[in-house]
Amino acid sequence: ANGEVYDMNQVTAAHKTLPMPSLVRVTNLENGRTIIVRVNDRGPYSRGRIIDLSRRGAQLLGFERGGTAKVRVQIMARESQALADAARSGQLNVDVAGIDPDQPPPPPPGTPTYNRAMTSQPTTTSGPPVAIAKVDEQAVMKRDDPAETVRGADIGGRFLPTPQVASVQKVRPSSIYIQAGAFSVAENAERLRARLGQVTKTDISPAMVGGRTFYRVRIGPIATVDQADQLLGQIVSAGAGDAKIIVD
Repeated sequence: ANGEVYDMNQVTAAHKTLPMPSLVRVTNLENGRTIIVRVNDRGPYSRGRIIDLSRRGAQLLGFERGGTAKVRVQIMARESQALADAARSGQLNVDVAGIDPDQPPPPPPGTPTYNRAMTSQPTTTSGPPVAIAKVDEQAVMKRDDPAETVRGADIGGRFLPTPQVASVQKVRPSSIYIQAGAFSVAENAERLRARLGQVTKTDISPAMVGGRTFYRVRIGPIATVDQADQLLGQIVSAGAGDAKIIVD
């Protein structure tokens, strides 16, 4: 989407709304692995997804074979701003606040050539599809801690983070749900639940947001991502066009 040539062996990602370039921390909630990736594309366009990762990113987070995972995505605001400032000034080859370009990632062997970044398949080789990751309900969270040094390299005039995996000490248990809607009026939630009751068992879960009570119409917990995908299609067809998959 930003005109770069897509390379599945670099740690890059696609997001629907974040500025390009941005640096985000992606954590696999299922195994505690976490990496920093660079957003350079738009997507994903599949309902219920929050971020697309390159094949290398999926490998590092440990879900390449599964294709999907429950993840947390955190925007690294200060580091992303430093990256954007460096890109505008053409100074990616010098150290800027929050970025250390002196430690390049190991060059992957036999890197294929790809079309421009559209989360597409390679033009010269065949390979697995770009891995897609899920996220919890608080999908993108601003980091309030001080800026940290992100190691990477200036490759062809663009900063790419080093493919370095860290670990979270504890991964909290999480479950997959479909949230069909959220209402400040309980009667509206009851009406939606009654409509979706013809499709599957539906519950109403109150939640406090900004000092106000919202009534969330939910289905779940759901055992697998595939089941959630299938059920989401049925829920949308039943009239809940804003339904989404969440991890809670």
